[in-house]
Amino acid sequence: MKIKMSLSQIKKFIIYLAVVVLAIGFGYRLGQSKVTVSLNSGKSLIKIDSNLPADKSNIDFSLFWQVWDRLEANYLRKEGLDPQKMIYGAISGMASALGDPYTVFLPPTEQNLSKADLAGTFDGVGIELGYKESKLAVVSPLKDSPAEKAGVKSGDFIAWIKDSQKKIDKTTQGMTLPEAVEIIRGVSGSEVILTLVRDQVEKPLEVTLKRAPIVVKSIELSFDDDKQIAKIKLMRFGEQTNRGWDSEVTAILGHSPQVKGIVLDLRNNPGGFLQGAIYIASEFIADGPVVKQENAGNRGTDVYNVDRKGLLTKIPLVVLINEGSASASEILSGALRERVKAKLVGQKSFGKGTVQEAEEFPGGSGLHITIARWLLPSGKSIDKEGITPDYLVAMDDKDSTKDPQMDKAIELLR
Repeated sequence: MKIKMSLSQIKKFIIYLAVVVLAIGFGYRLGQSKVTVSLNSGKSLIKIDSNLPADKSNIDFSLFWQVWDRLEANYLRKEGLDPQKMIYGAISGMASALGDPYTVFLPPTEQNLSKADLAGTFDGVGIELGYKESKLAVVSPLKDSPAEKAGVKSGDFIAWIKDSQKKIDKTTQGMTLPEAVEIIRGVSGSEVILTLVRDQVEKPLEVTLKRAPIVVKSIELSFDDDKQIAKIKLMRFGEQTNRGWDSEVTAILGHSPQVKGIVLDLRNNPGGFLQGAIYIASEFIADGPVVKQENAGNRGTDVYNVDRKGLLTKIPLVVLINEGSASASEILSGALRERVKAKLVGQKSFGKGTVQEAEEFPGGSGLHITIARWLLPSGKSIDKEGITPDYLVAMDDKDSTKDPQMDKAIELLR
């Protein structure tokens, strides 16, 4: 049954909605106040009874409704008064007011983009986005993507976005992560122009990117020249990562001659599902903790241990990280160093160590809330700190055919 509401009816209903949203996560029960919403089936009525939580009874919603009334009465383009968008905008504003770029309310379109990203297939330019110093930044360009081919680098700040087809020409200051993702993604073949600010480069860089279908592979396996060292490139922790990982481990174990060492390449891996990091850590760590979750308030700390018997616990390991290694890849690399003494090579990681809980609501919208932060097995936080490798090795900017970080890793294993 389709619900059809007027602005005045929406106004009544949103009081209830705002109370519900404010109550999410606090466990308060609903009870007595009556709100009436009419349906398009005729004179049918829905009566919603709710009880304002005791500690919310002193909240003054009058300014909200004053603004709503002024918009309804005075806004020039009446056709632009879309109640659903106004509701979504109000809830989005409530989440963004917390000042945490990773706590966001996602209307259905943005929620679908988020799900498509983890599934690993979408149209776009191939950039994983995040925040550094409260600025929109490139966590990593995806391999063989339009962004990587155009020279976009991990750590670039995105200062301005222009898309003539979408009629967008705006600064990224104050822009939410979902908003940036929605703007930068688009139909394959269309173009978006990004203004980038790069460390140690005096002038901003303007890059025109043509969108294309992006299929994000999780894993690539290769071997060094003498076939004794396996190089596993892990691009992300998505829906297909565990299955792909098992396949590559089988290939390593069946390889001849026997593999003498493994390089786990987590460079430009922006993270993804935590369970994927635990699953892969369990391949190398025999038992015990992989990561700790420090919860908000007085809810204590949860410990996530090895969840299976690994097959690569006896093979020497070196891990590659850089400034594009974030979240789950930082958890994995830090755990491997602390638990099995794996050596880390490369550059300092991104420093994204908070935990988001995602919930999807009827209608397709979603809420992502920062509920905790990750700690390494030692109790050390990576949030805003990142992980400094044992061997700091820079890439050769003048010769892209060289990989001094991989060379160092292989040297250590030999």
